[in-house]
Amino acid sequence: MANPSTVRLGMIGSGFMGLTYSEAIASQVTGAELAAVGGGRRAAALARDYDVPCEDEIDALLARTDVDGVVLATPDQDRRELTEKAAAAGKHVLAEKPMAPTIADCDAMIAACESAGVNLSVVKTERFRKITMKAKALIDDGVIGPIRMMRTVSAFPLSTTRELFEDRQWMFDETGGGLFMGMASHNTDFLRWLTGREAVRVFAQSSTFSDLAAPNLSVMAQIEFAGGIQAHMWITAELPSPSLPSSEVRFQVFGRDAMFDLENFEFLDLGRGETWERIYEPERFDYLKEPKSPIRLFPHTGVVQEFVDSIREQRPPKVGGLEGRKAVEICEACLISAKSGNAVDLPLTARP
Repeated sequence: MANPSTVRLGMIGSGFMGLTYSEAIASQVTGAELAAVGGGRRAAALARDYDVPCEDEIDALLARTDVDGVVLATPDQDRRELTEKAAAAGKHVLAEKPMAPTIADCDAMIAACESAGVNLSVVKTERFRKITMKAKALIDDGVIGPIRMMRTVSAFPLSTTRELFEDRQWMFDETGGGLFMGMASHNTDFLRWLTGREAVRVFAQSSTFSDLAAPNLSVMAQIEFAGGIQAHMWITAELPSPSLPSSEVRFQVFGRDAMFDLENFEFLDLGRGETWERIYEPERFDYLKEPKSPIRLFPHTGVVQEFVDSIREQRPPKVGGLEGRKAVEICEACLISAKSGNAVDLPLTARP
């Protein structure tokens, strides 16, 4: 494909994230435009909001000559088939996280895009937030010294989870990654990105304690990274109210010389010597009431901008299919370990 001056994107999926990426493309991303929308019960309304065509059939959207690439804002269990179809149609692909429910699906997606000569990017917003980039700099600049231990928590009250599932029935589908992978794929990728190391062993427990008919709503995992770095990950959507303070997306990293404590939407604190110092406080916004806020859109815009730039510059994306696969691999290892009761060594071999 020739280097396009404007990358024309089709949106597949019309829920909350379909709206998010449509708005980012329309108002924030440079060198791109929203060309068409398809998929989901709200597709027609989303297309009207942005004055673009709506396609009732995904195949019709993929057949459009005015679409260079697609954004897959869909349930994860659909992404392998959609990616394979998009690649066959010569369209570049940006897949929401988790990339897919299994590494076997991820491998098929990577192979399809490589064979077709199109780019495959995966959404990793943790790499594009102002606060997380500042945290990464504390490591890269040597402020905390070599990393020794990490802890990450993503925790929600059960009342919030019930409301979420009312609108997202696909999360009950056991063929998908469910709420666990939807949450944990952020955490696992961020731990990899922070350390620049690969996970080598995982031991985990998994349960659903509530009456919700969804698997793996509470998972605790111990993850060993290369070089002996220790990490603990706790993912739960079943806390009693009022839940825990500052636990939506929390990362604590302990180095030889210092440590930092990060909550995505609240603070970045650095502890060294005898004191703690507030390094950064992110700008505030209401997640549900202000979905189009430029503050909220900032990391999503960064994700799409990198995808668009990779197409225009005819280069591999910086956050490609392999990065998406490795986050899924750690999550899948957690579930294998929880089921078997044994520690699981990485890398995994994809199962058919």
